[in-house]
Amino acid sequence: MAEAIITAPTGGKESPERVVPMGREPALPIRPLPPPINWLHLLGPGMVLTALGVGVGETFMWPRLVVVFGENIRILFLIGVTIQLFVMLEMARWTLATGESVFFGAARIHRVVMWAFWLVAILVYIWPGHIGLGAQSLSIVLGNTIPWPWLATLGILAIALVLTFAPVAYSAVETILSVLIGILVIGSAIVAAIVATPGEIWRTITGMFMLGTWVPDAPNMFSREWFPIVVGAAAFAGPSGMQQMWFTLYLRDKGAGMGHYAGRITSWLTGEEESMPSRGYTFDVHDPDERTKWRGWLAWARFDAIVLFWGITMLTTIIFTALALASIRIDPAAQDLIQQGQQAQALRSMSAAFAAAGGPLLGSLFYVFMAIVGWKMSFGIFDAFSRGQADMTWYFMPKAQRWSMSRWYYFFLYLVCALGIVVVWLNQGRPATFLLDILAFLSPFIMGGYCLLLLWTNNRFLPKEIRPHPIVSLIVALGVLLYWGGLFSSLLLFRAIPSG
Repeated sequence: MAEAIITAPTGGKESPERVVPMGREPALPIRPLPPPINWLHLLGPGMVLTALGVGVGETFMWPRLVVVFGENIRILFLIGVTIQLFVMLEMARWTLATGESVFFGAARIHRVVMWAFWLVAILVYIWPGHIGLGAQSLSIVLGNTIPWPWLATLGILAIALVLTFAPVAYSAVETILSVLIGILVIGSAIVAAIVATPGEIWRTITGMFMLGTWVPDAPNMFSREWFPIVVGAAAFAGPSGMQQMWFTLYLRDKGAGMGHYAGRITSWLTGEEESMPSRGYTFDVHDPDERTKWRGWLAWARFDAIVLFWGITMLTTIIFTALALASIRIDPAAQDLIQQGQQAQALRSMSAAFAAAGGPLLGSLFYVFMAIVGWKMSFGIFDAFSRGQADMTWYFMPKAQRWSMSRWYYFFLYLVCALGIVVVWLNQGRPATFLLDILAFLSPFIMGGYCLLLLWTNNRFLPKEIRPHPIVSLIVALGVLLYWGGLFSSLLLFRAIPSG
């Protein structure tokens, strides 16, 4: 879009204001781009997305698939997480350049597009699969003396309490998720170094690069039972569902790029309200100094994406996949049970691998790790879901601005916590992994949609000088084929959905 000059009243006088038109919503005024954050600043939105992305997909779902189909299936993981890497960079491009969430970008195409994401988020994120699996793991550690639905309920209530009493919600999320991902990665790496053989680690790594030679090792991959799980696992290679979209909200709360001009979500009990602008801002792409700062912000985003997100995600899944291979070496019968669909056996057999490293205490430690993963994921998702719904509601629902965005955030936080508890108890007769498989299966629908959204916003709305390279756009387009192709193949060709 070309820059435009309009006349706007300032201090009772008419003065020119430079703006850049973008789609159907108000044009963006031009403001100075703030200096970029040092790219070695580890804690930030990239680490938050990494902590969200490294979850049950990397620690449970993909290791389970390796046990069933062989390590060469990990080529699908490599493809999925690499596409997510480029998607993350394109999400960052939009928010760094505009200070707006990608949901606002959807509204610039048409508000119907934005409201579609608003509705789908509710349909998808009432399924508390992550905390369900974590609660089941913790219940095993406690000798099943407390049923997993009770533990899941207590975990959900803890999420609501922590976020209610945190003065600035983003600061609490950044700190808690960064600490928990550090504990998970370091702790599991130590155990893997003890229990896994060099050959198992090598097979785990090389399995990602068997392009052209990969053949499923089990005949039932294209079955009604397993195909939707494989499709969901492809989406769970890194951030799944709306996690990438929510990443733009974390960038804004961090004050990254043009998000410098936006306010933050603060607690209604312990925080101080911050104002939120009615739309974003952009910068002068023709100014050499501004372009220099822009390149600095892109370098910061690339470090987040490549080193933190892609690197830590890869490291974590290598660790847990090697542990899965060690588990079937230690307990060969486990592989047959997992192939028959006895999903809880995957937890028990991987716990046995931990126990082989140092006795029953380490066996219990595996379940503790899974409990940390489950709670961490639900903590991040519930926060981000509330953040995203509040963003869309405050900006685009009539009269919604009678409340602050922070109040809308807590409204949706308490709503998703309440719905999560209801869903847990309605599904207590099924294994907790059923909720996880439902969540994973629904995620590709959103992910294919936001890939199309990014292709439109970043190639049509942003000034030509800061648009993505055509090869980057091609990789994002491949995401549409991967996510929607797998989802609709599952539905139309195999009539397959996850079942309890």
